[in-house]
Amino acid sequence: MQGTLQFGAVWEQQLVTPSPSMQQGSRKGLSEDSDDALVRASQRGDTEAFGRLYQRYARMVHGVLLSRVHVTDVEDLVQDVFLRALPRLGALRDVARFGPWLAAIARNMAIDFHRRTRLRGEGRDDSADPNEQAAAGTASHTREAAEVLECIRSLPEAYREPLILRLVEGMSGPEIAERTGLQPGSVRVNLHRGMQQLREKLAAGTKGRPQV
Repeated sequence: MQGTLQFGAVWEQQLVTPSPSMQQGSRKGLSEDSDDALVRASQRGDTEAFGRLYQRYARMVHGVLLSRVHVTDVEDLVQDVFLRALPRLGALRDVARFGPWLAAIARNMAIDFHRRTRLRGEGRDDSADPNEQAAAGTASHTREAAEVLECIRSLPEAYREPLILRLVEGMSGPEIAERTGLQPGSVRVNLHRGMQQLREKLAAGTKGRPQV
């Protein structure tokens, strides 16, 4: 899949800007149709409607996966999540729950991915080497962005997902709650506590670095 999100570009936009592909999709008037209407149309076999849902929800799926899976595996898994969702969409009775339903598929996909890699003996060290991730980009701050990502991934699970959705995917707190089905209050608290822990880890890491 060619860039559900252009990951390096996201980092280069201070960890808060949606990818160009997402921004372009939002300018095409996707708001003309509600999510509920698009889900119903997709259930009737309308592939264009499902494509619009993909454009709207790819950032969320990417963030959910990135909080659980190594960055180099995320892009392919984003596509796999939507491929898994499509044939199951007809069984979704409450179309208003599409976002939380899709987020659950993404979380389960991450679990399945780790199970498969363990069975194949292809385990990866998810405390990834920032130098490996920095190789994906050319900007001077890419290494720092990769280190921030690894700090986030070392936090408790309840904080990882909302922080990545906020800082990497550029989603607001209310948007995170709406898309994932999490309670707005929980999202707000987890973002606050997660940011506190992230700042502490980053400060500790800075203190531990040798002076150049």
